[in-house]
Amino acid sequence: MSTANRYQHIKSTKPVVGKAKKLKDLMIKSDNRICADCGAPDPKWASATIGVFLCLKCGDVHRALGPDISKVLSVTLDDWSDSDIDSMLEVGGNSYANSIYEAFLPKDHPKPKPDSTMEYRTKFIRAKYETQDFLKPSLRISSRSSFKSTTSTKSVDSSFSSTSRKDVFEDTREFVGELNITVVKGTNLAVRDMLTSDPYVILSLGAQRDQTTVKPSDLNPVWNEVLKISVPRNHGPLKLEVYDHDTFSADDIMGEAEIDLQPMITAVMAFGDTSRLGDMQIGRWFMTKDNALVKDSTVNVVGGKVKQEVHLKLQNVESGELELELEWVPI
Repeated sequence: MSTANRYQHIKSTKPVVGKAKKLKDLMIKSDNRICADCGAPDPKWASATIGVFLCLKCGDVHRALGPDISKVLSVTLDDWSDSDIDSMLEVGGNSYANSIYEAFLPKDHPKPKPDSTMEYRTKFIRAKYETQDFLKPSLRISSRSSFKSTTSTKSVDSSFSSTSRKDVFEDTREFVGELNITVVKGTNLAVRDMLTSDPYVILSLGAQRDQTTVKPSDLNPVWNEVLKISVPRNHGPLKLEVYDHDTFSADDIMGEAEIDLQPMITAVMAFGDTSRLGDMQIGRWFMTKDNALVKDSTVNVVGGKVKQEVHLKLQNVESGELELELEWVPI
């Protein structure tokens, strides 16, 4: 039976509609088809308070932590309240949660595996969620309900959540920050003329658009150009398109991709003023089958500024990669 069929119903006696449909859609994303803590396939449990999907063994450990830390529900058998579903959707699943709870996971502290002992599994999960050893101590989340509050009193409420669904309302009148986006370079871009292309990059967020200059006859262009985009309170993904400039006909598409801004914004909201922090990693956008990342993209504090290097494989095209650097500018 396919994964999609396994998740055909959240509760078999009810049709999957409304918020339940959104929860189902979240469950079948590739990063949510494995346990957030040990990587076991086909998780049947979830922590509504933390926003992650779990296998049976890890779910048992979470249940022992108590519902104030981790409220465990079956994704197929239990009745889900609207608030429980909202909490899961607000976090966005395993990748987003792990980008916070595992931001400072030491390389010599491996995650449990599906066949790990319960002793090691319990030790890791308690360190990750109960004592929050992999977050900076002064920035530990005091309320686990979908990252809604931190010890710095910064609120990360649902108004900052990002989604790629078409029904997002983009309020461009109210901004939470700005992005300086350096389009660094392209590699092995597609040919659209006789032997080469004249590429340029367009970035868009809602109604905002900005673009680079055209690089004539260059399949490996180096731009190092900074584009500026304001981030509205309710935002979708940052969309990227590469085109071949043509003088006498319509420009040809050379690939596209989307950049999920939520890992950066979640980290920014959780850490607050970073100007006094030393250089450190504060978040991560994980590479999955559902995004265009070539490798994991880390969110870092560098010289007091929040930056994120992004390496993308262009989609819907025969070849091409693009490298960018995002810098958060508070307003």
